[in-house]
Amino acid sequence: MADDETPSQTQESSTAREFSANGTSMSTTDVEAKLDKGNIEEAESSLRERLSLNSEEARTLLGRLEYQKGNVEAALRVLDGIDLQAAIQKLQPSSQQAARLVLEGFYLKVKSLQKLGKFAEAAQDCANILDAVGRIFPQGIPDAQVESKLQEMISKAVELLPELLKQAGKYQEAMAAYRRVLLNPWNLDNDCCGRIQKAFAVFLLHSGLEAGPPSLGAQADGAYVPKNNLEEAILLLLVLMRKIHHGDIQWDPSVLDHLMYALSLCSQTPVLSKQLEELKPGVFHRTERWNLLALCCSGVGQNKAAMNLLRKSLHINERPNDLTALLLAAKICSEDSQLAAEGVGYAQRAVDNAKGVDEHLKGVGLRMLGLCLGKQAKVSSSDFERSRLQNEALKYLDSALSFEQDNPDIIFELGAHYAEQRNLNAALRFAKKYIDITGGSVMKGWRLLALILSAQQRFTEAEVVTDAALDETGKWEQGPLLRLKAKLKVSQSRPMEAIETYCYLLALVQAQRKSSGPMKIDSQVDDDKVKEFEVWYGLASLYSSLSHWKDVEVCVKKAREMKQYSAELVHTEGFMHQERGEIQEALASYINASLLDPFYVPSKVRIGALLSKLGSNSLPVARTLLSDALRIEPTNRKAWYHLGMVYKDDGRLADAIDCLQAASMLEESDPVENFRSIL
Repeated sequence: MADDETPSQTQESSTAREFSANGTSMSTTDVEAKLDKGNIEEAESSLRERLSLNSEEARTLLGRLEYQKGNVEAALRVLDGIDLQAAIQKLQPSSQQAARLVLEGFYLKVKSLQKLGKFAEAAQDCANILDAVGRIFPQGIPDAQVESKLQEMISKAVELLPELLKQAGKYQEAMAAYRRVLLNPWNLDNDCCGRIQKAFAVFLLHSGLEAGPPSLGAQADGAYVPKNNLEEAILLLLVLMRKIHHGDIQWDPSVLDHLMYALSLCSQTPVLSKQLEELKPGVFHRTERWNLLALCCSGVGQNKAAMNLLRKSLHINERPNDLTALLLAAKICSEDSQLAAEGVGYAQRAVDNAKGVDEHLKGVGLRMLGLCLGKQAKVSSSDFERSRLQNEALKYLDSALSFEQDNPDIIFELGAHYAEQRNLNAALRFAKKYIDITGGSVMKGWRLLALILSAQQRFTEAEVVTDAALDETGKWEQGPLLRLKAKLKVSQSRPMEAIETYCYLLALVQAQRKSSGPMKIDSQVDDDKVKEFEVWYGLASLYSSLSHWKDVEVCVKKAREMKQYSAELVHTEGFMHQERGEIQEALASYINASLLDPFYVPSKVRIGALLSKLGSNSLPVARTLLSDALRIEPTNRKAWYHLGMVYKDDGRLADAIDCLQAASMLEESDPVENFRSIL
């Protein structure tokens, strides 16, 4: 039944226009004539006499007639004469026909008030209807024992009440009304209950109000009680999805849309994956399902699974030019050097297909193309190819910026790419622009600015920037900034202050780990362990530079409790052996570190440096290791220095000079922390 249709006791023909009730019929002509003249009492009397009705029933029929003719104000004048409270006192649960007509009259009054914009008054009268139903059926509405027209009218009133309260601006009362209508036994059918649950979930997600948990009286023993709006909305949407799976209600794509939004807010995309997998075949086209599942997988870092799904979706026999899938595939590839070349292809196809209504996505495609090329450059086997790819990356990022001039992500990425190439003036310009455009609200912008300043040897200014960032950052998010601050103090030959900063950071990380208790999910626990590991490793490195070996051993032991197999820790142990003159043990540790992580550059550099001192027979191996280190990290000044020394010992003085000059130039622009740490 449409919103403006009303339940009806009498059968009224739209063509004959007559009333029929209690076995008697009459034309509406005489009644309409009386109403047109404003003689409401005479029209009521005529109906009562001809159809054997009481006053409330007659008024309802007259009000319905005016309402259906569109005379809302006239309908309201007629229906104002109904005394709901007095009529309800006369009714019994057994007299459903009488109850139906009385409640219909009041429902018509509510609809009339709503049409006239009197939402608060309409909401109050609608609440009165539900109160009246509660008095008629104090034990709840008996299932399958209520006349269909009466049940239909009750359902409409139940659904209307929270909507009226929202229209009246009474949002807290609307929250309470939603809970009331969903918890009380109104005998609602699945479709009506589903519409109310969906409306309540949407209201919880987007109202901007915090409803708080349901009252204690509404909480069943042993039942799960949502802690906030988001949890309550997710619970309602999951109930709706279960009804869809069971066939209780029809498929509604907006339910899944709202659930996707809600679960993404709390990083629970695996729950969404399960819902997608339970949908019956035919609800989604298979490529659309694959794309959504890929999005869920990528949301929790399962990029391998996501890419497998996207490759199926983008197969030539499926939808190879689906723009959304192409962009997602390119984004995932842009985060992995080994997939970067594949990502370039996806990004280029996305740019080519961003036409017509999708042309606004061309900037996104160009950005992904730039990121993939930049990532591909990191694994390039030749200096020429790496330089070409880096220049291409910057070109496409610049092109993306021309499409989206105020996109902070592109501005940041340009700053980071220029910084990696040691174009520090350009990097500084973009870093400042990023902070301006984000209002200083994003920590990575401050970190980039501080690192650029440190690369320019402006350590005092970098520390001022870091302190400003700490003032703008919540306590639990300060870890990376505090670590950066400690390294800045080391660069200024203030190791004791650096140790003090690390100790504060360690206390912060440990407090954060304990504050959330045992309810954390596995990924959060692992993330906290990584944070604590980084602090212990930072302290171990700092104590190593001070030759405090006992302290180094303690820190390494603590760090190993967080991460048992770590190239960084094995490398630190190698450095201890080297400083103690235990060269063979040091070499063994460095080799073990390289085996744990083939891309760990510091160990490659140390092995190359040690081998270069073992005689001319070892120089080729040393040169290979150092060249490999520079392939992975072209701006590693120590690798350039030791490679220069290898060339010098090998008699290749021109090559040695080039390498040593590169090392000298890089030392003048070396940040306290690798620029890659912020990408």
